[in-house]
Amino acid sequence: MGILLRCIIAINCCLVVLLQSGCWDRVEVNDLTLIMAAGLDKKDDKISLSVEVFVPKPSGGGGGGNESGESGKGTSGATAQTLVRSAEGVTLADAMAKLQEEFPRRIFWGHCEIFIFGEQLAREGFRDHIDFMMRESGPRERADVFVSKGEAKNVLQLLPPIERSSAEVLREMAKLQTGMKVTVKDFAEMLNSNAGAAALPWVEILPPERNQSPIQSVGYINGTAIIKGDKMVGKLSDKLTRGLLWLRNEVESSIVTIEPKESKGHVSMKLLRSDTYLIPKIEGDKWSVTVKIKTEDDVIQNTTQLDLSNPKMTKMLEKELAGDIEQRIKAALVRPQKQLNADIFNFADAFRRKYPKEWHEVKDRWDEIFPKVEVNIEASAKILRTGMATVGNNRQKNEVNKK
Repeated sequence: MGILLRCIIAINCCLVVLLQSGCWDRVEVNDLTLIMAAGLDKKDDKISLSVEVFVPKPSGGGGGGNESGESGKGTSGATAQTLVRSAEGVTLADAMAKLQEEFPRRIFWGHCEIFIFGEQLAREGFRDHIDFMMRESGPRERADVFVSKGEAKNVLQLLPPIERSSAEVLREMAKLQTGMKVTVKDFAEMLNSNAGAAALPWVEILPPERNQSPIQSVGYINGTAIIKGDKMVGKLSDKLTRGLLWLRNEVESSIVTIEPKESKGHVSMKLLRSDTYLIPKIEGDKWSVTVKIKTEDDVIQNTTQLDLSNPKMTKMLEKELAGDIEQRIKAALVRPQKQLNADIFNFADAFRRKYPKEWHEVKDRWDEIFPKVEVNIEASAKILRTGMATVGNNRQKNEVNKK
């Protein structure tokens, strides 16, 4: 009996050993080409795919920049750790395959957090490229998407003076959400939405400092690209983008400065919280949307003579702040609705949810209805803290006392 038991134990041990997979299929980091960002441009009738690749180097290593795209030292003296390579193909998948031939290591897309579309490619259409990104397992659906003025490759080749790469610059700017933040997944959903329109952050290159190389600069978000169908049809300025963000309930941080009518100077207020509600309404052939916005703010600077500790002054300021927000939204509405007929405000989804029957009857004619939708804006602001009395307030009180 003891011999039989020992045999059974020995057989079980052998089976356990055989079932251990170990690390036979592991892939070392040293065997991978890590993509940090990718740019797509149109080259004649082909797609040009440019990638920013992470290159591990000692921090004290040398190496100047060269025309092939390898990064050198930035203005701070730190060694940049990326290089830019490009390949062309008849499709994005074909360009990816051609790009792999330029690297001795397998391309790994898991670290790619930025996709930039060049302006020309954006005007010719996104759908085929986004379709591939959603099908292929490599590119991340959570990567941020941008449209660049000019070629996307030019943005990737920049040597930022602070961050290690252009990818990190745009990634951090997207996190701040001073402009729109759109991922690959978000963009795909916009293209397939009832509205048939989308919006993407617009990237431009900041002019370099005096006596600096043209590539020693950064790409920064300076507006919004408007997409109709799957093609870029126009853009909004950075100022109008703020109104768009209020409408889409995507404002994360904002400082609004107004010039009160009651006194010379300015008052700046920092946004704490904001909520936007779209209330659609159908009366006969008339379609309308009421936009209700509620904000809570703090006063962070007062250069006027107004005493903001006075509740009457605070109420007056709240009214003027609400009016300023309304004007921003009205300005942001004009170009997309009246000129480009692109519903980037989610009005279509609002009507579909509240009036599913009516929406089903007219969804194929939304392009005819959307420009005629009447938009009513109702903004209300609440100032929670006005801060300590300012020098200006004390001066005003002194002048009153003298009188």
